[in-house]
Amino acid sequence: MARKENTIVGLDIGTTKICAIIADRGVDGQMEIIGIGKYPSKGLRKGMVVNIESTVESIRNAVKEAELMAGIEIDSVYAGIAGAHIKGINSQGIVAVKSKEVSRVDIDRVIDAAKAVAVPMDRRVLHVLPQEFTIDGQDGIREPLGLSGIRLEGAVHIVTGASSAATNIVKCVNLAGLEVKTIVLEPLASGEATLTPDEKELGVALVDIGGGTTDIAVFRQGSIRHTAVLDVGGSHITNDIAIGLRTPPLEAEKLKRDYGVAYSALVREDGEIQVPSVGGRDSRMLSRKVLSEIIEPRVEEIYRLVDQELIRSGCKDLLASGIVITGGSTIMEGMTELAEEIFELPVHRGIPIGIKGLADIVRSPIYATAVGLVLYGSKDFFSVKGSKDNGHNFFHKTVLKMKEWLTDFF
Repeated sequence: MARKENTIVGLDIGTTKICAIIADRGVDGQMEIIGIGKYPSKGLRKGMVVNIESTVESIRNAVKEAELMAGIEIDSVYAGIAGAHIKGINSQGIVAVKSKEVSRVDIDRVIDAAKAVAVPMDRRVLHVLPQEFTIDGQDGIREPLGLSGIRLEGAVHIVTGASSAATNIVKCVNLAGLEVKTIVLEPLASGEATLTPDEKELGVALVDIGGGTTDIAVFRQGSIRHTAVLDVGGSHITNDIAIGLRTPPLEAEKLKRDYGVAYSALVREDGEIQVPSVGGRDSRMLSRKVLSEIIEPRVEEIYRLVDQELIRSGCKDLLASGIVITGGSTIMEGMTELAEEIFELPVHRGIPIGIKGLADIVRSPIYATAVGLVLYGSKDFFSVKGSKDNGHNFFHKTVLKMKEWLTDFF
């Protein structure tokens, strides 16, 4: 199989699945999905690698499936990272404008000042995301270049993660024969795929419920305001079903996927399901209502934890557009209804938008992160390719610094 120069590959390394998506840029600038690969994830726990060999095998199988569908060979990916080790903080910097007109150098200086925070030795900065700028007390400025002033202030959101977690992800991808272009925080990627510019402008919280973690990203006025990762996800729902119904975990996952309802008020009383037993015993017939009554408390717990995080961070009052839920667990019936009851805000399910090609296949919350990684990667790749200032674009400079950090380990 031949390689294609303009190919972008997103690799979602999740707790329950590894997903690879291959895309090309169309003539209209939209990304066209040409290959999809998905394989069960067997070497991760709560977003972190616990078995390198199993993770490498899962990555290889997912990538191979995507390559066969696309008919091309790939050699690099944009990889996602999540896990309870992820921490986000807001920071500010202040500098004097040298020539009374803001230059690109002044913007770089204020961002450097804002990100000059103490980071423990076992952690590394993953993202430095500009929020807004202030010139001589005038705030709310997104692009200060060329404006007149004496004092420039910059606000940024800094995302840090455990060095070991990122290193293990890079190691697994490399052992699978691929290069990591950069590591991207998964809720940022999911936001690229599922949120509209209007939602980001008015204020929205993205809640990505994955297998091992629940990721939160809050956007307002077009920029990121808060990120957080909760140590609970869809696998906890599956485990509750397995214990509550005394059925094997694989069967519990099938029951959740095929018959699960997160809001028990939506379930008919007379509905019955067949529940496999353990130890070779005969299957049993149980009310679907019983299954829902096991699922609902855990989903409610997840939503309550998200609500507490939004309140603690001071972001809940900023969400004029409400909340968007995504991730494989949100496919379950009743997820949006229960969320609206708990958050007391408008809620809808987020699916990937702004793509072509095999869009019908990936138009599901399951693929939100992988598609987002493709869209994030396309911004990086084509900003580099079309840049005439050799790296003055801030997005590109941030990616370059992340790549330099990754090479420090190898």
